[in-house]
Amino acid sequence: MFVLITVLIIIVSILLILIVLVQNSKGGGLASNFSSSNQMLGVRKTTDFLEKATWSLAMALLVLSIAASITVPRLVEDNNKSLIENQINEAADPTQAPNFPTTAPATQPEGKTE
Repeated sequence: MFVLITVLIIIVSILLILIVLVQNSKGGGLASNFSSSNQMLGVRKTTDFLEKATWSLAMALLVLSIAASITVPRLVEDNNKSLIENQINEAADPTQAPNFPTTAPATQPEGKTE
């Protein structure tokens, strides 16, 4: 399912790029190439079509992106944990470490007793 949505996102993205490139920000673009206004798809209708197509493709891209994030394949929780988690769990507890003396006891020379 994720692969299908990813392919659809790529197709919609390419179509959106093409529709935006056809438009001209100054009011020209594809609509300026038509000279007669009595055509079935006239200048005004071409501009309306391009604007509606842009908004529709943008919304489709948004919906497909959300759907793709929902359907991303996730790893199944495995009993094998990562190496770092194993090291943390197997680490010695510092509060249970043996207490070593910090100073050596004073030794008396041989033969002398107190």
